[in-house]
Amino acid sequence: MIKKIVLASNNPGKVREIGQLLADLDIEVVPQSDYNIPEVEETGLTFVENAILKARHAAEYSKLPALADDSGIEVDALMGAPGIYSARFAGVGATDTENLQKLISDLQALNEPTRTARFQCLMVLMAHPSDPTPLICQGTWEGEIIDTPKGDNGFGYDPVFYLPEQQCTSAELPADKKNALSHRGKALSCLLKKLSNK
Repeated sequence: MIKKIVLASNNPGKVREIGQLLADLDIEVVPQSDYNIPEVEETGLTFVENAILKARHAAEYSKLPALADDSGIEVDALMGAPGIYSARFAGVGATDTENLQKLISDLQALNEPTRTARFQCLMVLMAHPSDPTPLICQGTWEGEIIDTPKGDNGFGYDPVFYLPEQQCTSAELPADKKNALSHRGKALSCLLKKLSNK
């Protein structure tokens, strides 16, 4: 049974969130920075390929089971873009604001009334670097893109990701509600089920 997992991320919020969710299974989650693991280049062409690259890299360095996720937003009017390039949509090193502005201006230029979009999260747990059967979980969160950012919670595209059934953006939701509804929350809940059955 897995007792300790290295998370292939240096994002403290992500480490805390995943750590809390796995605490019930008595699994300790540590960030890859504890092992001085450098970031790996995301050369995959899909979310799942990038998540596997990150998990394998962290498992190799730490000699521990590794968990990685790759996530992003797909906008139908932009043929699924930004997709795997969500974090660098406006260029390498782009800020959240720059990525948001590019998304809004690309949609305005299309003059496309349909604004449907979804957040995707692919989560991969590898027991060791050459694990031939990694646990793979996916979470999807449907919504629409609006032109005017609203809300201060969350990050990335949350302020323009509108949820019709909630009548607000993802960035206007309280953290606990967002975690229950979000793509990452869904992928984690799938992972919890699979780990509980192991």
